[in-house]
Amino acid sequence: MENQEYSVGLDIGTTKIVAIVGRRNTHGKIEVLGVGKAKSLGVHKGIVNNISQTINSIKAAVAEAQASSGVAIHKVTVGIAGKHIRSLQHSDYIMRENPDQFISEDDIDALKEQVKKLVMLPGEEIIHVLPQEYKVDSEGEIHEPVGMHGKRLEANFHVVVGQMGSIRNIARCVKEAGLEMEALTLEPLASSEAVLTKEEKEAGVAIIDIGGGTTDIAIFKDNIIRHTCVIPYGGGIITDDIKEGCSIIEKHAEQLKVKFGSSLPDMEKESTYVTIPGLHGRADKEISLRTLAEIIGARVEEILEMVNIELKAYGAFEQKKKLIAGIVLTGGGSNLKNLRQLANFSTGFDSRIGFANEYVANDKNHYLKGPEYATSIGLLMESLKIRDKRTVSPAEEEIIKEKQPLAEIQTERSGPQEFMPQSQNQVMEEAVEKRRKGLTFGQSLMEKVKKFFEEVE
Repeated sequence: MENQEYSVGLDIGTTKIVAIVGRRNTHGKIEVLGVGKAKSLGVHKGIVNNISQTINSIKAAVAEAQASSGVAIHKVTVGIAGKHIRSLQHSDYIMRENPDQFISEDDIDALKEQVKKLVMLPGEEIIHVLPQEYKVDSEGEIHEPVGMHGKRLEANFHVVVGQMGSIRNIARCVKEAGLEMEALTLEPLASSEAVLTKEEKEAGVAIIDIGGGTTDIAIFKDNIIRHTCVIPYGGGIITDDIKEGCSIIEKHAEQLKVKFGSSLPDMEKESTYVTIPGLHGRADKEISLRTLAEIIGARVEEILEMVNIELKAYGAFEQKKKLIAGIVLTGGGSNLKNLRQLANFSTGFDSRIGFANEYVANDKNHYLKGPEYATSIGLLMESLKIRDKRTVSPAEEEIIKEKQPLAEIQTERSGPQEFMPQSQNQVMEEAVEKRRKGLTFGQSLMEKVKKFFEEVE
């Protein structure tokens, strides 16, 4: 199989590292070719803290994905999270030299480039520059300015920022694992691609991705990203609480949480017990499911309280910014029993569990149905988008050929060329050429990181 036919998403999580190989079928859905999973040994709360262990885990996951898919993996789209991630709102504008010409993607990219020059705190780097709404001259609330006329192009941006050291550590791990990083994507944005619908994004929705080390949040309203953040607590801290509260080893604590854990103590009977085998001939230990649920519930309530703080920071409880579609819970932590009910009560919003299999065509055994694969599927979808942008379809080439005679006729009828607005075929040609050679911001960030490593070497 040729390299052009598939894409790869690599989720470097706190508890596991997942590599998913896939391609888009004729119906536009994702056909998964192979999946590889390995225990994550060098990542803590979304941040790499042991380079060699992380490299080995990446190699193990990629090797399994290669074996199951039958293809060689070279490029990957990688997710990033961690407590160092923060976001901010910023407005900026450019004055266009020729307002008689249509606004093009080049103008939007020039505006984004200007935003990227923002002065950040020492050691920080911009990860994403996400346009929200545009304003052309005096006309505001524009979602797609391409094709319009105007002198001043202005936009509100959602800017995602992270520590450059953490970005370089991820880049180094990927590089030393023998891979090339195609792009870097914020994990809650990837998860939202996999589990949210367009209707939910328009109505207003918050995705809460509860991973092993972090809880990632992304809020959408009117199909626009409004707020992102990372809470440095996830399923791992719940396991630690069970381990300490019940005086058992971590392995047994994790098994208890997954098989018998509940977020609502009132739903569990005090008379129901689980027996944990003793260590090296010691007596077995009996643990009440009610006690277990009390330990889990206390920590989950704390995490949901932090979620509430972020919802209030966005303004989700205001009528104008209200999240009509409520909350979508995803990530491995969302598998906890009764979590949805507790989230409904704690936040006041209706919630559902987000599964990532809606866009997957060949998940017959529901292997990827679990919400723990939402980020991995989202990263694969992002990788496919990048590949689509680089590829010019035969249909687009045909459109350019068909538009050429029409454009020539329009030029003859319209008088002197210097007073002519940009013709339709020119716009199409520029768009196609841009897709041939254009880079996403995640890719341009990777170019900077690569240049840094080359200078170091």
